[in-house]
Amino acid sequence: MKLEKQKVAVIGIGKTGRATARFLAGRGARIAVTDEKPVSAWGEALVELEELSADLIITPYGPEVLTGADLVIPSPGVYPANPILVEALRREIPVLSEIEIAWRFLKTPLVAVTGTNGKTTVTTLIGDMLCTAGKKVFVGGNIGAPLIEYADGPQNADWIVAEVSSFQLQWAREFHPHVALLLNVTSDHIDYHGSFDAYRRIKERIFARQTPYDLAILNADEASTAILSGRLSARTELFSSSGAVACGIFLEGEKMVRVSPSGEREDFPLGIIRIPGRHNVENVMAAIIAARACGCLPPSLIEAVESFRGIAHRIEYAGEKNGVVFYDDSKGTNVGAVIRALESFSCPVILLLGGRDKEGDFAALAPLIRSRVRELVLFGEAREKINGLVGGMVRTTLAATMKEAVTTARNHASPGDVVLLSPGCASFDEFANYKERGNVFQKLVRQI
Repeated sequence: MKLEKQKVAVIGIGKTGRATARFLAGRGARIAVTDEKPVSAWGEALVELEELSADLIITPYGPEVLTGADLVIPSPGVYPANPILVEALRREIPVLSEIEIAWRFLKTPLVAVTGTNGKTTVTTLIGDMLCTAGKKVFVGGNIGAPLIEYADGPQNADWIVAEVSSFQLQWAREFHPHVALLLNVTSDHIDYHGSFDAYRRIKERIFARQTPYDLAILNADEASTAILSGRLSARTELFSSSGAVACGIFLEGEKMVRVSPSGEREDFPLGIIRIPGRHNVENVMAAIIAARACGCLPPSLIEAVESFRGIAHRIEYAGEKNGVVFYDDSKGTNVGAVIRALESFSCPVILLLGGRDKEGDFAALAPLIRSRVRELVLFGEAREKINGLVGGMVRTTLAATMKEAVTTARNHASPGDVVLLSPGCASFDEFANYKERGNVFQKLVRQI
């Protein structure tokens, strides 16, 4: 791909946008950068961009950034309906994601992980597995360092393990992972993609460029995902927590059983998994298939799983106060994640639910609310909408803020209860991101 002297419009000056600008500068591109925030609010990002040795201009946020542009690279959070992107497509200017640009310069084999829930856990665990097996690995993408940052470096890893979001796949064309995982697809980001069907199609794009020499890993328990095994060009292996599969991994009593493509059987004790929830069993199974495809042997995989304690803000233990246990699932930003979190507990739950709505199907929570939730505490912008869908099934309290929600839960909790922050919503009504929301929750718990 030729970038020298090409004019590239970069939309967004977050971590990905700045890494993209650095990459383009190193390849002689002419760069136009813009962001929704006024330049006066760019702070260190402006200093970093101005220090680049490049033909770089900063333009107002609008279609003028497209003047003379040969290519547009939007940051992941820029909606497809954004007027700048709509105008770029009208002018037939190519729009490509950062992962697409990175892919075209990669020299290292790639494992790519997508899905509505579990992406970060599985990406991190595969990285741990490869490291335990003695391999050099870069873990990044939608978490940590952007993929283009690795492409801009010496590329000295044996493998890349990248979390990939639907936002990034939206503008991918030739992106081609050697191993690709689709963990699950449930309702999420409908506000971004326009419909659930569109969201699913974008997720499935992760397999579009794979060949019979590549591997696709699919969830056998999700019919709409499992059916892809008969449609893809890549070889497929499936994982299941509910029944045996011919090729892949499944549960059998107190062990996970992997059947290789040649029919060989490998057993992994279920007891090696230290993180709670049936969904995490599925996450571990998917990671095992991927790591085996990368050449890791079972003993090192068992060692890696035994030492894995999960990721921050994903059903993370936040403390115990007077017999009440608090869990931080701030990363649970959609209804599917809330379902998985609730399924992890058998004791009574006080559920903190709310934030900024992403058109989530909260009515789908009704059976679990009736069976596992003792009280709902609904907070943030979405509290009234959620209340209209599931409020009143159990005791329900509305709170304007996270602090008010935690105070309510503390006052209403009894010994033996779990207070679970699993918002099912974005954090942007009150916080910069889910991490800040989780950190505030944990701080409030410590203050009890």
